Amino acid sequence: MERKMQSCYRDILAALLFFLASPFYIKLLSSSSTEMLYHHKNGSTLVFPSEKMRFLNKACIIHDPEQDLTPDGRAKNPWNLCTVDQVEDLKALLKVIPIWLSGIVTFININQTSFSVLQASSMDRKIMGNFEIPAGSFGIFNIISMILWVAFYDQVLLPIAARINGKPVYLTARQRMGIGTFISFLSVVVTATVECIRLSLAFKEGISDDPEAIVHMSALWLLPQYCLIGLTLGLSAIAQNEFFISELPRSMSSMASTLCGVGISLGCLVASFIMSTIDDFTKRGGGESWISTNINKGHYDYYFWVLSGLSLANFFFFLICCWTYGPCRGEEGNVNDEEVSLR
Repeated sequence: MERKMQSCYRDILAALLFFLASPFYIKLLSSSSTEMLYHHKNGSTLVFPSEKMRFLNKACIIHDPEQDLTPDGRAKNPWNLCTVDQVEDLKALLKVIPIWLSGIVTFININQTSFSVLQASSMDRKIMGNFEIPAGSFGIFNIISMILWVAFYDQVLLPIAARINGKPVYLTARQRMGIGTFISFLSVVVTATVECIRLSLAFKEGISDDPEAIVHMSALWLLPQYCLIGLTLGLSAIAQNEFFISELPRSMSSMASTLCGVGISLGCLVASFIMSTIDDFTKRGGGESWISTNINKGHYDYYFWVLSGLSLANFFFFLICCWTYGPCRGEEGNVNDEEVSLR
């Protein structure tokens, strides 16, 4: 028993000594890291790598100048020794990846327009007498709402806000992306609600077994979800391009301009995967699939409720990513100025 108590005291004393000595140890590590040699381009302003993601800094450390460098200062093996600029470019790319991933779920919701065409084909599309809007033409409301929002934001909303505050006012790229992500969630909720109402009417009218039957419900009920999708495009897609181009270095401008397009493409693939997975899962045991070819007999409303839950989780994921990302390049100076004014 005494030996156990002695060993316990010894462990507590060792932990206390380590706790007291840790600041000096960290200071020693930081001072030694500044004395390391880093490989950088001639004339580059980046001589030392940043402290963020320090594990990547090993790629630009010069261990032996005679073995690692040529007489003119270049790396003998570029695959083993990178420049500080290359390491910082990779850090910038890895830093935006989580926010980019959150945008994929937003594009999943945007790529659900084919189901909206099925909804429109089973609803009353007549307006102004006998004029009937084609089911595939309802997608034009996405474009119209996006154009109207961009014009209203640039020409009306921002000038009015600037006059009220007496200085230029604008929404940052991340703020617009966040609003677009939340509106994307609302669009799926509205789609599920409208489909639930349409499906209940089809059941009451006794046309559930007829895939070509028309429900006595105006197709104009689909306009809110189309308008919300257009707002999502006008907010999130444009803000993503602006965010990636402003946050990534100029040497990666071509990659920054294509990240949004790659996210849209991946959104299509993930949407197809989710649809096929739900279809296979819900038709097990010989039951009717949620995504049935007969829209009046399936449960597309359940499918959209699943997407709404995924979108809500993605919205909170986006907020966490923005919180961990920290200030953007143009926002760091503003934050420092606000701190000085508060002091």
